[in-house]
Amino acid sequence: MASKTAVIAGATGIVGRGLIDHLRSTGDWNIVSISRRESDLGPGVRHVQADLLDKSASSRQLSELSDATHIFYTAYAPRPTWAEEVAPNVSMLVNLVETLERVAPKLAHVQLMQGTKWYGNHLGPFSTPARETDPRHLPPNFYYDQQDWLVERQRGKRWSWSALRPHCIMGFAVGSPMSHLMGLALYSVISRELGLPLRWPGHPSAFASMYNFTDARLLGRAMEWAATTQACENEAFNMTNGDVDRWERVWPEVAEIFGMETGRKVQQVNLQRMMADKEPLWAAMREKYGLQPFELKQLVSWPWADWAYSTPYDQVSSIAKARRAGWTAVQDTGTMFRELIGGLVDNRIIPPAPGPAGSMKAS
Repeated sequence: MASKTAVIAGATGIVGRGLIDHLRSTGDWNIVSISRRESDLGPGVRHVQADLLDKSASSRQLSELSDATHIFYTAYAPRPTWAEEVAPNVSMLVNLVETLERVAPKLAHVQLMQGTKWYGNHLGPFSTPARETDPRHLPPNFYYDQQDWLVERQRGKRWSWSALRPHCIMGFAVGSPMSHLMGLALYSVISRELGLPLRWPGHPSAFASMYNFTDARLLGRAMEWAATTQACENEAFNMTNGDVDRWERVWPEVAEIFGMETGRKVQQVNLQRMMADKEPLWAAMREKYGLQPFELKQLVSWPWADWAYSTPYDQVSSIAKARRAGWTAVQDTGTMFRELIGGLVDNRIIPPAPGPAGSMKAS
């Protein structure tokens, strides 16, 4: 039996799934998933269905996890305003850590998943390349409250903490509609079905701005690395694919993967409005191509996609700190798109590109 036990909060989301796939592939970990939803994470994962906002109930449900050695916290409770997000997102972390700290004598590490919202990318232009030492923006930001609580809680304890800050995470999970990959994939295949070229739907300056991408599979590897490396103890790290790109540079390659022409590359539209009537078309596409029975609303949030494609400023983070700590992995962004989009085809989430398309063939 593996000597390490990973307890993953928010395990059914994009980040949690990427981590589970990686840990499962190593064979070195016992894996416990925690989420409010039922699990579809497959073999090798022990699932605990628990609502971390319910302190007493979750404490009872988690009390048997005495073998826990590492907590990976990827859960998120959205709320209408940034101020309203603080209390529930801190409470979930507190309830989990306090319970496992009490019942798991071998607890060694607690890891937070953050992002470039730490630097204020959701507010507007920010200093780039963002560095972990940059000053905080004007709160509220629940990342700050979570980390401040964790730092204070850890003082004098046997366990350590870390935090990772990726940008534009690319991966797949049903029920995680704030998904860069699914926004891109569904917009593309619906456009293709309508006989349209692949046009950038967002702000022209967002198309041209410098940008970081993060493959969820690479992030899973980085999460294990940070949680088990002494140089990472009690530190936060930016984490991306390791290169800098622009959407306008990768757009022709993305169009080729989908078997589409680019035509006029930019045509700004409001996806929330333009996709409001597309559920019947998507249902017909599911029937036509034998796709899995997921509705658009289960796979993508169009308002969120509108925001993601309409941020007309650079969004770049330095990963020099991670490099100094020993992280050496790099993911080619074009390869990431080809493999992840190909995976959506293979798993019958989206239809294949027309004609011979190599990795884009349906299985």
